[in-house]
Amino acid sequence: MNLLILNPNSTVSMTETIAAAARRAALPATSIIAISGTGPASVEGHADAALSVPTMLAAIMAAECAEFPPSAIIIACFDDPGLLAAREVARAPVLGIAQSALQIAMLISARFSIITTLPRSVPVIEDLVQAYGAGHACRKVRSVDLSVLALEAAPDEAFARLVSEGRKAMAEDGAEAIILGCAGMAEMCADLSEALGLPVIDGVVAAVKLAEALASGGFATSKAGSLAYPRDKSGDKPA
Repeated sequence: MNLLILNPNSTVSMTETIAAAARRAALPATSIIAISGTGPASVEGHADAALSVPTMLAAIMAAECAEFPPSAIIIACFDDPGLLAAREVARAPVLGIAQSALQIAMLISARFSIITTLPRSVPVIEDLVQAYGAGHACRKVRSVDLSVLALEAAPDEAFARLVSEGRKAMAEDGAEAIILGCAGMAEMCADLSEALGLPVIDGVVAAVKLAEALASGGFATSKAGSLAYPRDKSGDKPA
């Protein structure tokens, strides 16, 4: 099977980090294609997310028309930007890394916390947690107060802050697992799990494994009702 991974931001080095994490997690027969967006350098708020969506939708529609369309599609940003719109234009299953990570966390723990980048991302993620029905299990969304791009520019500092927040989550939140709230944290997942002594979930890995399961099970996105393909309006006339 082949998985299409879309990094909604335009930072190529982050796309490479995401692709490397995906390939480590994927089955040997799974092919990974990772594409960068053309919008903002990082997605850190609603405006960034909105700017990233048109290019992402165009990439999905082009991929679905290719000779070998993707078996599943992953949006590799923890805000899950444009997820429902992406499902509208795709026949293949489309997974967001936030929703995927939350589903895995609820399967392997009774309560968990999320650690993200900037404080401004906290309410966005809190809203996603509620929308995905995980509010009863998510104890807190925490921030390391570093930008997305700082994860690459200062990885040692980022790791130290993640460990510190992870320990607070264990002591103060009663967290039994930690979700990493940014795709740019993917490379730190295994070391964080070892440092904290509990499961640490990277949304990229979670999405890859769920995507493989959905694709191998023959599941496709429903084209009935709200996720039907966008209607052709070329024949419409104004009133």
